[in-house]
Amino acid sequence: MSRFIRAGEVQAFEGRILDCRFSLADSGAGRVAYLEGHVPGAHFLDLATQMSAPVAEHGGRHPLPSPANFARVLADYGVGQSTQVLLYDDSDGLFAARAWWMLRALGYVEPLILAGGYAAWLALGAEPETGAGNAEPCAAAEVPAQWPGCFDREALADRQAEGALLVDAREGPRYRGEVEPIDPVAGHIPGAVNLPWKEFVDAETGIRSPAQLRETWGELLEADELIVYCGSGVSACVNLLSLAELGYDGARLYAGSWSDWCSYL
Repeated sequence: MSRFIRAGEVQAFEGRILDCRFSLADSGAGRVAYLEGHVPGAHFLDLATQMSAPVAEHGGRHPLPSPANFARVLADYGVGQSTQVLLYDDSDGLFAARAWWMLRALGYVEPLILAGGYAAWLALGAEPETGAGNAEPCAAAEVPAQWPGCFDREALADRQAEGALLVDAREGPRYRGEVEPIDPVAGHIPGAVNLPWKEFVDAETGIRSPAQLRETWGELLEADELIVYCGSGVSACVNLLSLAELGYDGARLYAGSWSDWCSYL
């Protein structure tokens, strides 16, 4: 069963809606866009301040917050572990996938993602809501002390030594070190193979069909262990989402990703 719903189904959705729009070029752009117009009842979930901890010397550009802090953010929006959540953005599901992974990793009901994002909903002629919505808080969920299913740099090296296959979700030129628009060092983690996140995206359905996903992953699905990374632990979540669509739940996230790994060079 797909984790995506179509824009025409939003009106009938019963649960909490979280707007995950964000711009890597302008960290404030998502909140501005939300205030200017959003799906009625949606609350804004910010990658920079709510889905990430403050940036430090190591840990990457979007380090994961503590599970307890993220649970409190969700509780402020009335999201408990049994709450059905709908996520959307305007970036092919890029930032919604990060929120999807975080909620799922902490044992919340698996969220749904709006196929086509905010633009698909607007295309129906829907009327946006403006300003900040009023939330009905709930008690914060009890969550693990540490994030399950992800690695730091040291643990990553250990897993690679044990034969884990590392997958880089960035676009080819960044993986090959031909360009690097964000991080101070170009290139990729030794031993990693490249499978860009955009290979899994479909404009209408949100994600490609299971047959297409299997074809794209190919022989990589035969690996005993898959660990996915990107620039800062965001786009890699699209790859993980595609694996979940195939029923492959054993893949892990290197959350700090290239921005953490290269900070030690």
